[in-house]
Amino acid sequence: MINKTVAVIGAGPAGLPTIKNFLDLGFQVTAFDRCHDVGGNWRFDDATGHSSVFETTHLISSKYTSEYVDFPLPKDTPDFPSHRQLLRYFSAYATAFGLKDHIRFRTTITRAQPLADGRWRLTWTTEGQAEESRVFDALCVASGHHHTPRWPSYPGTFAGEYLHSHDYKRAAPFADKRVLVIGGGNSACDIAVETSRISRKTYISWRRGYYLIPKFLFGMPIDKFFYHFRNLPVRLSAPGMGFLLTLLQGRNSAIGLPDPDHRILSTHPTLNSDLYLAIRHGKVLPKGDIARFDGHTVHFKDGTARDFDVVVACTGYHITHPFLDKSVIDLSQAPVRLYHRMLPEKLQNLYFIGLFQPLGCIWPGSELQAKLAARHLAGLWHPKGELSALIDRQIAHPDVHQVDSPRHTITVNDMAFRKRLRAELARSRPAPDHRRADPLPSIEAA
Repeated sequence: MINKTVAVIGAGPAGLPTIKNFLDLGFQVTAFDRCHDVGGNWRFDDATGHSSVFETTHLISSKYTSEYVDFPLPKDTPDFPSHRQLLRYFSAYATAFGLKDHIRFRTTITRAQPLADGRWRLTWTTEGQAEESRVFDALCVASGHHHTPRWPSYPGTFAGEYLHSHDYKRAAPFADKRVLVIGGGNSACDIAVETSRISRKTYISWRRGYYLIPKFLFGMPIDKFFYHFRNLPVRLSAPGMGFLLTLLQGRNSAIGLPDPDHRILSTHPTLNSDLYLAIRHGKVLPKGDIARFDGHTVHFKDGTARDFDVVVACTGYHITHPFLDKSVIDLSQAPVRLYHRMLPEKLQNLYFIGLFQPLGCIWPGSELQAKLAARHLAGLWHPKGELSALIDRQIAHPDVHQVDSPRHTITVNDMAFRKRLRAELARSRPAPDHRRADPLPSIEAA
């Protein structure tokens, strides 16, 4: 293992534990990230133009379910920390385990090619330098899946400013403008609430009903509350969750939003405690689906029309890896054939870390994937069967049955997913004695 080289693409919340855990097992690790420091899409002010958090973003899962097992959050962390606090946390993690010396920042991977012997040739460009190439024994892709915006398709053309949430950073540019936000996910609801505070008018357009889940329930962060029921099957816990939400908040139709036509968790949860208030205060105005664009006018399917200066499409992302030719592997369409959302069936020494959409926080599951991937490359863990059959079984028995949508191709039930990964780790052979020590300095040290 000492002589085996591992490339890691990405130094964000999934990439950092990947670097650490492969180093722990004695591999030579080189990581690549196009930002100038660690944190990935939690870097609000990075100059690369990548998708990132908004100026006011706070975590939507609580601190109780959102920490690395190897590096707990400080005890004084608020229930829902801000993106600045989380960036300090990721930076402290990198400092604690000496990861930055293994990362090439301001670097973009342009090509990753599998070789006949199972190794990988990577080609990259670093800011201000000539193109480089090198062969690695293994490749870990931990670059996330929020790169290529998915745009909605409507007849006609909008003549105003039309942008995707990928490019939204702060509300200030929308002062005194007429704003339409498309979508019912977390980004859409946050942007609608934020812009409504300074816009002339903000509308939000939903083509279907969504469950709006408050951040607190019975005085507890909602994920901490439902953690007590984590061992119940979704078919039993979901109806109870839906009943509680309706009892405590009422129906969407009472405030002009469409009611969901599906069971809770059949679409990705939207955790937002502010949209109901913003609508009831008249700051955000609800609309249904769009029929067509006509200059600055947007026509809706209910027969009404409104004029807007700005339309913000919060309609998700395509799963893309531009450095991987689609003839090598294509994960853009369902079903996504990765065992434990990590291992492809036909390619050697390739691991995808963090390529899943949890009903919860992503980086604790990514950390467990990283531990398992490192043990797999070290020969300490092997899947219990042939990969194609295991993937078939996984696809046939999803954690939750969701609405047929491109957004729902990589969903996992967070706690169930972590439980499966821990079970796999429990049956792996012990790691060698040369594993690095794990210091745990305070987050303030970074």
